[in-house]
Amino acid sequence: MGIADDAVEIRARGWRTLVALHSLIETKLERSLQSEHGLSVVEFTVLDALSRQDGWHMRMQQLARAAALSSSATTRLVTRLEDRGLLTRILCADDRRGIYTELTPSGVALLEAARPTHDRTLEEALQEAGAQPELASLVDAVHLRSPA
Repeated sequence: MGIADDAVEIRARGWRTLVALHSLIETKLERSLQSEHGLSVVEFTVLDALSRQDGWHMRMQQLARAAALSSSATTRLVTRLEDRGLLTRILCADDRRGIYTELTPSGVALLEAARPTHDRTLEEALQEAGAQPELASLVDAVHLRSPA
């Protein structure tokens, strides 16, 4: 194995470690958000992204980027959340082709109820990951572990 092969293996090992950490966190978040609030991780992500906007609305394209979804998947997700009364769509006054997505009061209330669950579960998942030797350095590297 040459130097180039070693570099490829090191990158691949790093990628596998990142995937393992992401999977651990996402699985725990999915389970707790779904059981306690009826939300998936991606639904929480969309509500959270909208809540962090000045004016609490985003164009659909921005929302797709924030949730790491395709345009069509974002449209389907927004439709589901809109059907649940958590979001609403608003036509852009300046550009009739533009559509904004905005949280409803019910969406805000659900997000506020779910955020402590999300934060607690994330912290627990990171503590668990940090205790695993193969994941500990990654948890430390991204500065997500809270001080002891």
